[in-house]
Amino acid sequence: MTGQTGVQETDTAATKSASLGIALLVAGTFFMENLDATVITPAVPQMAQSFGVAPVELNAGISAYMLTLGIFIPVSGWIADRFGPRQVFAAAIALFTFASLLCGITNSLPTFIAARVLQGIGGAMMVPVGRLVVLRVTPKEKLISAIAALTWPALVAPVLGPPVGGLIADHADWRWIFYLNLPLGLIAMIIALKIVPAERDTKVGPFDWLGFAVTGASLFALMMAAEIAGRPDANFSLAALVGGIGALLLIASVVHLNRARAPMIELKALKVKTFAVTIWGGSLFRMGISAVPFLIPLMLQIGFGYDAFSSGLVLMAVFAGNLAMKPMTTAILRRFGFKTVLIGNGIINVLALSACASFTPAMPLPIICFVLFIGGMSRSMQFTALNTIAFADVSKEMMSGANTLFSAAFQLTVGLGIALGAIAWRFGEYITSKTGGPPVQPFQIAFMIIAATAVLALIDMFTLAANAGENVSKKPKKS
Repeated sequence: MTGQTGVQETDTAATKSASLGIALLVAGTFFMENLDATVITPAVPQMAQSFGVAPVELNAGISAYMLTLGIFIPVSGWIADRFGPRQVFAAAIALFTFASLLCGITNSLPTFIAARVLQGIGGAMMVPVGRLVVLRVTPKEKLISAIAALTWPALVAPVLGPPVGGLIADHADWRWIFYLNLPLGLIAMIIALKIVPAERDTKVGPFDWLGFAVTGASLFALMMAAEIAGRPDANFSLAALVGGIGALLLIASVVHLNRARAPMIELKALKVKTFAVTIWGGSLFRMGISAVPFLIPLMLQIGFGYDAFSSGLVLMAVFAGNLAMKPMTTAILRRFGFKTVLIGNGIINVLALSACASFTPAMPLPIICFVLFIGGMSRSMQFTALNTIAFADVSKEMMSGANTLFSAAFQLTVGLGIALGAIAWRFGEYITSKTGGPPVQPFQIAFMIIAATAVLALIDMFTLAANAGENVSKKPKKS
């Protein structure tokens, strides 16, 4: 009996070690993908000079990446089931890395856009398939820790991206923004082939071409509307038209997915309350906090007179808050449970966003940084709690569809969050033009709108059961 127990303990330890290694690997690839979405913005003038075009034309290269993600994320679940997560994940890393090389060596805008499309395809497969691998290999009681590892790239990369891109653009060639992915991608691909399980779903249905077309078109249109609304010279009439088309296509895609025998994305997981909350209320939360990295630098530059680099440094307070909360996340969720944390921490998030509306040039910088630090802590806690409870009650049979749906909603709401910030800011400018307020006033109004969105997100959290997510918040039994 002793020998058998020893073998079981060894197997359990090996399983835990493997799941942790996979989570860290996937987190690293998530960081690469999220960083590439924001890091090139400060280097746009240098890149435009290399290509011999106006800086505004580089928007196409930035947009191509985000829009490609929206189109191809819906197919990631089917492809992973059909060809196996290990093969697809490793191939996605390889494609993303190769596309990064192409981005670095290109000398014209059209070829750069084409390379960014390839990079977007790789990212669209890499992120959701990587998360699916983690969900499949991680025991429920270890899910909080695993999801916490996957959450930090989405929180940290948008904050680190602009200053890192600016640093490279100022002190090196902009091409190094993409060359840095090459060794990281090669290492990640080799590790993926070694440690990711080679499993495959043998009951995969036929490819849903109509679902792919309608769902991809709807996400493309919605993300295009968000991108148009987020531009400095935003055309809100065009954004509304494209967004309306996207909304109609989204309704059509939902009707199709509910009727199809083998739909591109299974919607059954929406009947699971803990998952549905992360799609509805969770999407509103993500929209609200995604507007912060967009609004704060603009507020500091336009309203306070900071330069781009200084405003980026102030935003590091959010990053510090994210890091400070990470070691406490699991213990807090185990101690208080998901519902209590989501409501209590959600209120702190609302207060932190509201406090940003009180920022003025006369306010001491340490107070501003403290508010941003608290906001960073609360967004980190809420992100991890929502991302974990999303899959707490999802069965293995529904996991692939739920993960694809979650990934699509996540990508869409991040883009919509930037659009929300831009629209709120423009609305604030309109009000200020009537009242003759100071330059900082449009941003103060924008943050009140963002805080109101966060309040709406809280409403959904009250509908959770008191013991929601209990099966993943329990302390794991000692082997």
